Amino acid sequence: MEALDLWEAVEEDYDVPVLLKNPTMTQIKTHKEMKTKKSKAKACLFVAVSTTIFTRIMSHKTAKSIWDYLKEEYAVDERIRGMQVLNLIRDFELQKMKESETIKEYSDRLLGIANEIRLLGSEFSDSRIVEKILVTVPKRYEATVTTLENTKDLLKISLAELLNSLQAQEQRRHMRQEVNSEGALFAKHHGAYRNKRKEKKGQEGNSFAPVLNNNRSKKGSFKGKYPPCHHCKKEGHPPFKCWRRPDAKCSKCN
Repeated sequence: MEALDLWEAVEEDYDVPVLLKNPTMTQIKTHKEMKTKKSKAKACLFVAVSTTIFTRIMSHKTAKSIWDYLKEEYAVDERIRGMQVLNLIRDFELQKMKESETIKEYSDRLLGIANEIRLLGSEFSDSRIVEKILVTVPKRYEATVTTLENTKDLLKISLAELLNSLQAQEQRRHMRQEVNSEGALFAKHHGAYRNKRKEKKGQEGNSFAPVLNNNRSKKGSFKGKYPPCHHCKKEGHPPFKCWRRPDAKCSKCN
């Protein structure tokens, strides 16, 4: 309402002066502005409340009377405000970072509680949020916390600096996990490919086993579907492996 230049009509219930006879253009303009401000202020208040509250304030004639009624009806008592602050502080102290959370999600949760406390009129410094984060982060951030303890004064470190350091470690850890998962996936895929090739070879080898077993005679020699050898007139071997062929010779002594 201040941005719309209407707060004056709410803060002070001024009277709009009556125009005199033969008014000047300046007087007409001023009269119109003062009257319009009061009407716009009432309209803004009507729009800003719910339907239930609107039925309670619609009978008021001026914006100031509407504002006084709302302030008296809905203004929070100091005692109630103090209890709300205590409850929020208790909630803040009980917060802990979950294993599945990121630093941004955890800090946003803490900042949300801190901002609610500030809206109720109590002071809440960023240093308390820094201390809370340093104490409650999981062990995976211990390296960054130790580095900050050894290189900086934790009482003077800013919230933004702490969050940037923790988020940097979080990103590095996430990148390493992605690289490891990609390597494990490649190894798994390569191993599956090798096993598949072995199975294929095994199947190919096993496909010849029935034929070989069927071709074996009771004495252990092969009796395949070879025709009788024209060298020895016997079955069970091809002619080029027959020892009675003319060019047969020992592989050791020739």
